[in-house]
Amino acid sequence: MTLTVPCLLGLESLVADEMKRLNLEGIRAENGRVHCRGTLADIPRLNIHLRCGARVLMELGSFSAPDFEALFQGVLALPWEEWIPREGEFPVKGYSLNSTLHSVPACQAIVKKAAARRLGEAYGCETLPETGQRYQIQFAIIKDRASLYLDTSGEGLYKRGYRAQNMGAPLRETLAAALVLLSRYRGKDPFCDPFCGSGTIPIEAALIAKNRAPGLDRRFAAQRWSMIQPKLWMDAADEAQDQEFHGRYDIWGGDIDPAAVELARHNAELAGVEDCVRFEAANAGKFQRNSEYGQLVTNPPYGERLLEKQEAETLYRDFGKALETLPPKWRVIVLSSHTEFERCFGRPADKKRKLYNGMLKCDAFFYGR
Repeated sequence: MTLTVPCLLGLESLVADEMKRLNLEGIRAENGRVHCRGTLADIPRLNIHLRCGARVLMELGSFSAPDFEALFQGVLALPWEEWIPREGEFPVKGYSLNSTLHSVPACQAIVKKAAARRLGEAYGCETLPETGQRYQIQFAIIKDRASLYLDTSGEGLYKRGYRAQNMGAPLRETLAAALVLLSRYRGKDPFCDPFCGSGTIPIEAALIAKNRAPGLDRRFAAQRWSMIQPKLWMDAADEAQDQEFHGRYDIWGGDIDPAAVELARHNAELAGVEDCVRFEAANAGKFQRNSEYGQLVTNPPYGERLLEKQEAETLYRDFGKALETLPPKWRVIVLSSHTEFERCFGRPADKKRKLYNGMLKCDAFFYGR
């Protein structure tokens, strides 16, 4: 079967690399999506292991859909009864891009109607109860071609389960993990985040250092599906646990707000990495480190409103001056949506990469080797 992993724009290559490490085949990346070939056993493996993907979708079929009749007939032709039991709940959501069928609510209604007719005929009932487990149907209509999926993840993969609260505008765990991976941190060097907030970046760094699969402590929609045997989930969890590392790591997070620091410590405990990360109240404008090399990855406040924007510029200026004292072998990544970040920081980035923090367009600014 084809398995599809949506992701934030800019993270496609990282998701593809994760799939390669899981020895999956037929990997191909598109804007915001990465596909691969796999089996039912790979659904638990992808859900448990992926750090940067948004969710895992099982593709059911793809066909031309230039009009509503073609969409209805294409959906009706799919063998829904092979995947959704008589009592299964099957809500529908999706999107349409560059297509004649641009009304998403109308497309949702057509997909629901066609799937319900097929299931009703298969199970011999006019009205389906939908009282059982959820089988979330997703559709994507791109350039008049429709693809139908079942969402195996349920809640997005960024919901690792360790962050019940956040401080202000949260950075999704999937993007935090991506920034750590882009820094090439693997657990050997010192790692710092001077604007740690609720601790997401240092916690993701600790999970990467330990090679701990991010999905081990949560549940997924497809765990309740009869088509995927419980043994496949247990085997995937055993595989992940066997690959974990155990060692000593120098991972530090700082924030000027003591309440944020306390929350970060709490989140680290929930993630099971409290022994790997140190958090403390600290002013990023006075940041210093004496070690010869290391990685610094951070997501400072962006300053979306005028007054906050001016405060952010002062913050960037002070932070840039503080980092002038860092030894030259340190690698620094700063994520910001501020259009004048480099000017305020005091020097142009050695490299930039466009990323999205939710719907907010950002740049990752790279400094150092």
